Amino acid sequence: MTPFAEAYNLVIKHNRSFGTELLPLEEAVGLYLAEEIFADRDLPPFDRVTMDGIAIHSDALKKGLKSLKVSGTARAGEAVQELPKKDECFEVMTGAVLPKGADTVIRYEDISIRAGLATLDKPVQAGRNIHRKGTDALKDSVLIPKNTQISPAEISILASVGKSSLLVHRRPKVILVSTGDELIDPDQVPEPHQIRKSNIYALSAALEKEGIVAEKIHLPDHPGTIEKQLRSALEQADVLMLSGGVSMGKFDYLPGVLWDLGVQKAFHKVAQRPGKPFWFGVHPKLKTTVFSFPGNPVSTFLNYHLYFRDWLRAGMGIQTNTSMVEMGQESANLTDLTHFKLLRIELEQGSLKGVLVPMNGSGDFLSLSRAHGFVKLEPSDKEYPAGCKLPFIPFKTNFL
Repeated sequence: MTPFAEAYNLVIKHNRSFGTELLPLEEAVGLYLAEEIFADRDLPPFDRVTMDGIAIHSDALKKGLKSLKVSGTARAGEAVQELPKKDECFEVMTGAVLPKGADTVIRYEDISIRAGLATLDKPVQAGRNIHRKGTDALKDSVLIPKNTQISPAEISILASVGKSSLLVHRRPKVILVSTGDELIDPDQVPEPHQIRKSNIYALSAALEKEGIVAEKIHLPDHPGTIEKQLRSALEQADVLMLSGGVSMGKFDYLPGVLWDLGVQKAFHKVAQRPGKPFWFGVHPKLKTTVFSFPGNPVSTFLNYHLYFRDWLRAGMGIQTNTSMVEMGQESANLTDLTHFKLLRIELEQGSLKGVLVPMNGSGDFLSLSRAHGFVKLEPSDKEYPAGCKLPFIPFKTNFL
């Protein structure tokens, strides 16, 4: 049995780059940038009005003027205008270019306008309500570093600097494989001896968060059919991700079939719980990487987030940083296996703390919905005390 650290390092060592591709902005969410993104001009590109109201020169305030002639209006989308005199004002709308000669914007709530005169109803502070040119970023400065995963927040920035197409890391073609005669599709009614497929849909959803849309196939417990379909899948995919059929049961055919098809095993069985039967290998000629996860739902879910996600990012040159969580209770691992326990993040007295989620074995997929990730517990003859910090593998970020 392979120690966890050794198994993890072997997976990362076998990482692979799939190159880059140019994609439209609309197709980029979830992918990773393969280029730096620069500001094509100062941001904001002009002194921008941030409140509806009037624009004035602060000298009018110094002179003690309370009423100013309204000499024009500036709307968003109009070219810059100029304030004729320091004792006059412009009506201005949010997003408009600040008129030349003005240096202060006063909200409508603080003035009254009658017969073309704006009267100040409240004390005013000079320089307010203006988003100054270049205060967010200067032209040619880096706005988004290379290798950033693109979220809706990055999409906003990319659109604002004119990046209608982006250079991104190419995604691998992934084929998801479920196994077992007991499995049926979600829209079918199971017999007492059957269960609906769930692992393959959880994996598919997890891959979509990485911008990968995977193909799905199902294999019955029949060696000849398994070999035929796996041979075809190996030739088509960059990654085969399997769930089930890798333990020690009489009908767990996958390890033998993969060997017969020329996939070189890196390891089979890891000294961890859950997920111990994990099988990993690479086809040397086809370059297809095979992640064969055990069939229990929590095991599959853990090993995807533990191994595949980091393998994928390593191929892009992205280093995975270890997250740490402060434990809100005592925990222990008195075995010789590396344990991964489900954890929920809770707010306790203003601080985020990790609380263990009870689980009825690795088949208890209901427990996944109550957790935010896994906490890693190395073997120890002592308890881990409350307040200690332990490695955390998140799969949700909605902590609050």
